[in-house]
Amino acid sequence: MSDDLVLTEVKGNVGILTFNRPKVLHAIDVPMLDAIEAALDKLEADDKVRVIIVTGAGEKAFMAGGDIPDLNSRRALDHYWKFAGRVHHTFRRFEQSDKPNIAAINGYAFGGGMELLLSTDMRLMADTAKIGLTEIVLGLFPGGGGSQRLPRQISRCRANELMFTGEHVSAEEAYRLGIVNRVVPKADLMKEAMALAERIADKSPMVLAFLKRAIQEGLDMPLPSALAHERAMISLVFDTEDAHEGCSAFSEKRKAVFEGR
Repeated sequence: MSDDLVLTEVKGNVGILTFNRPKVLHAIDVPMLDAIEAALDKLEADDKVRVIIVTGAGEKAFMAGGDIPDLNSRRALDHYWKFAGRVHHTFRRFEQSDKPNIAAINGYAFGGGMELLLSTDMRLMADTAKIGLTEIVLGLFPGGGGSQRLPRQISRCRANELMFTGEHVSAEEAYRLGIVNRVVPKADLMKEAMALAERIADKSPMVLAFLKRAIQEGLDMPLPSALAHERAMISLVFDTEDAHEGCSAFSEKRKAVFEGR
């Protein structure tokens, strides 16, 4: 296993970002945040990469959460200036990336680990994995975006219960709540994640980027403004060669070849 905190690999048009701090179950500290951002920079700059899979090395954890001794060493202003803002910035990058991303949840995703996966576009979860916003048992609350993202993704009352109790959520319950797209046998997790990534990767990367922006930015707007934003985004799509390639391929009864132009 490499000493790098985060590993990257490219398979075809799919980039794989793997958390790699197994001794502490990939816990988050500032160097880990730096490594995640550097890995994202690398994969986002690679024109071959159209979809990114995010997972954890080893059998136990996707990401266990914050590094507890590191958190225990902080006080209010130090946390505010040096850590909390960094966490928000790093996790927000998954939402704002023009490349769709898939969390392959191979094991524990507690605290900050769950907060990170809540920032991803799609999520596949191993049947043996567990997730949870567990900060309350430490006398903390979800401060990496979880207190805001979870109530926007599931019912508010259930989100409150999960955060107020620190409940560990099974894969089946995560699927029932709509937190994950599907549950798969652990042995098949990366195969299923790659299959989903490849289904998306043969679409137009430019149009996927416009679609991600329409969805993500529109969610922060009132519906009339969001519809106006959608109208602008789809109009820009009609200036891409990929849009006309797709329409022409349909008319000519052939498979479209999207080149990101």
